[in-house]
Amino acid sequence: MIRYEMGNDLDPDVFIELYHASTLGRRRPVEDRDRMTAMLRNANLVVTAWEGEQLVGLARSLTDFTYATYVADLAVRESHQRMGIGVELLRRTQAAGAPAMLVLLAAPAAVDYYPGIGFERHGSAWTLPAHRKPGKQG
Repeated sequence: MIRYEMGNDLDPDVFIELYHASTLGRRRPVEDRDRMTAMLRNANLVVTAWEGEQLVGLARSLTDFTYATYVADLAVRESHQRMGIGVELLRRTQAAGAPAMLVLLAAPAAVDYYPGIGFERHGSAWTLPAHRKPGKQG
């Protein structure tokens, strides 16, 4: 049985281990414990999924609780995928951040997942890598 909890008061090592087990660790700075800890602590909306004492899923978000909730990470342990845990994490995130809309950037492997659970593609999203500064390029 899966239980869901709210809050970012997690052991950083448990948090990082989930990222490795969900493959999200391939796209996050999991070798930098301080940075990962800051990512967790600075999120103002975190929903977790537990099977017994094992963390099996997490939605880590930033929200103003009014207009937009940015889902920075949706991680579900590979062994627990296709069980509805990701959908439930997003449902609870949406409920906690209501009436804000959910916004996210999909990992390449998850591009086909989100339309199947009700998300709409937005054609004008932009990113600026941390190493590049805003201003005229070229």
